[in-house]
Amino acid sequence: MAATKDDVVTALGRVIDPASGRSVVDSGMVQGLVLRDGNVGFSIEVPPERGRTAEPLRRACEAAVARVPGVLSVTAVLTAHQTPRQQSPAPHPQHAAHRIGIPGVKSVIAVASGKGGVGKSTVAVNLALALSQLGMKVGLLDADIYGPSVPRLLGINRKPVSDGEKLQPIEKFGLKAMSIGFLVGEESPLVWRGPMVQSALTQMMNDVVWAPLDVLVLDMPPGTGDAQLTIAQRVPLKGAVIVSTPQDIALIDARKGLQMFRKTEVPVLGIVENMSVFICPHCGEGSHIFGHGGARETAEELSAPFLGEIPLVPAIRQTSDAGTPIVALEPESGEARAFMAIAIQVAEKIAAPQRAAPRIVID
Repeated sequence: MAATKDDVVTALGRVIDPASGRSVVDSGMVQGLVLRDGNVGFSIEVPPERGRTAEPLRRACEAAVARVPGVLSVTAVLTAHQTPRQQSPAPHPQHAAHRIGIPGVKSVIAVASGKGGVGKSTVAVNLALALSQLGMKVGLLDADIYGPSVPRLLGINRKPVSDGEKLQPIEKFGLKAMSIGFLVGEESPLVWRGPMVQSALTQMMNDVVWAPLDVLVLDMPPGTGDAQLTIAQRVPLKGAVIVSTPQDIALIDARKGLQMFRKTEVPVLGIVENMSVFICPHCGEGSHIFGHGGARETAEELSAPFLGEIPLVPAIRQTSDAGTPIVALEPESGEARAFMAIAIQVAEKIAAPQRAAPRIVID
């Protein structure tokens, strides 16, 4: 029997908020309820002063909904809102006190793009695997709440285990991985507002047993919206890798992504040109379908390192779709070596002392 929203609301109506003595439904705490094919998502809104103590209430809500017949998964997030009079001025992005590290994680890097469709997630997964093959302890966090790709790219279709306090990341190919896609169905869209997304990202960073890690790779959502800005301002990123194809339309958006990181004082580790050249599987000839060299020229123009080129070959697409990334399946292939060359540069950069990024205004 399929669960309905009324069933979920009825279950939540039995959860009493200890602060008010009323149910979370009657007190208006339940927001953004979404039900898709048995997968339930919602937020619990609490006052800012309760943000750190309301976790038991969140778990109680999840447990109540999980008992509803027909519910396959439940994802509840805490959100704490302030009224405009309570809000303090936004912290300056340079202020280190507002960038809280992740316990047991030495370095956090972001793999980002200005727009979707440039293969950013494929690059992030293979980069993480290549860093692991260099002997580092590596985690991979899928920060794209609306379009998680890591479950498919790593071939993971099971849920993480919780000890009642924190989630255990799912390990595969030597990586510790976490994604909202592990918690909801692949075809179940999350229709969430910005605060819910930001809360979910915070929980996946802080409520997951990542330690010990040498580096946590964040597969960032495409673009330069609230989620990206929140991560750039609140997470002590060691640096960012920008992914683009060679075509001008992609490079325009890549510039915007680079500008966002520089404005938030996050070092840009370099630019990767993905889908650089198409290699015909029959004759071996190369064709520059999307142009060639645009990312390198952009990197030189903006005084950013150029990390290398990734070819457009069927093997990368096939292994990604199969959940067996090329670096894991065929580490000695030319495609895997291209990712490894980038990983070596990234490893050197995050190990070296960071210098202030140059201030460059991008039109």
